[in-house]
Amino acid sequence: MSGIVVHLPGGGAGGGAVTLRLGPGEAARFGRGDARTPVELRLDDVAISRLAGEIRVTDDHWQLSNHSPTQSYLVENPEGAGEYLRVPPRRAGAPIPFEFSRVVLPTRAGGAVSFQVFAPDHLYLDPPGPGGRLTGRTVTAYSLDETATYFLVLVALCEPWLRDRSPVSVPTTPQVVERLRGRPGCGRLTARAVSSHIDYLAVEKLRIGGPAASEPGRGERHNGKRDAVVGLALRFGIVREEHLGLLPPSRAEAGARG
Repeated sequence: MSGIVVHLPGGGAGGGAVTLRLGPGEAARFGRGDARTPVELRLDDVAISRLAGEIRVTDDHWQLSNHSPTQSYLVENPEGAGEYLRVPPRRAGAPIPFEFSRVVLPTRAGGAVSFQVFAPDHLYLDPPGPGGRLTGRTVTAYSLDETATYFLVLVALCEPWLRDRSPVSVPTTPQVVERLRGRPGCGRLTARAVSSHIDYLAVEKLRIGGPAASEPGRGERHNGKRDAVVGLALRFGIVREEHLGLLPPSRAEAGARG
């Protein structure tokens, strides 16, 4: 695992969003914090301990330690079908298997405070060798989860080329939102969420850098990023024609069926 990304949305202590990148062997502490108890992620609620817990990255997964003497924490899989782990009080180093995770801490008001953890790279076994023997472990060049929303966004971006329409430009973010609207689980997908998925694909999953990152103007930068994501996905066969079945029927397909 090359590392993880931890994201605390705006609205926490100080009001601003916080994003941390941690590599193997690194850790980040979370909680209410104070001058004597510094934390990297400040969670502003009186029901949360000064030092509520710690995230630690290993070579092939990340771990969550719960420092609270009384409260359990939940680790949810937002991309799954309701899967979650409960980390009990004083549990140290609980291994987390999800690629996307939402860490949820209970609050006194009955709600919850949460932050997200993205673990982009996973280890996979090599294909069996002669005699069915497993020969070792390989880190795939581009480790993508085909059941994740970010992969649906990538397929929608690549769709015009896969359908041989010879487009002059990649679909815009609003066009991707509209294209995915009919798929279960995507009805509330927003343009902001799609943009975040594109950023995640470019930076963490496909690791695209270069001129697009330094072009003047946010719109131009984002257009360059979308072009680069689509170009790499098509060149290396990350998205193929068979993946079009993940998308909801297009208007033309729906009309033909009707």
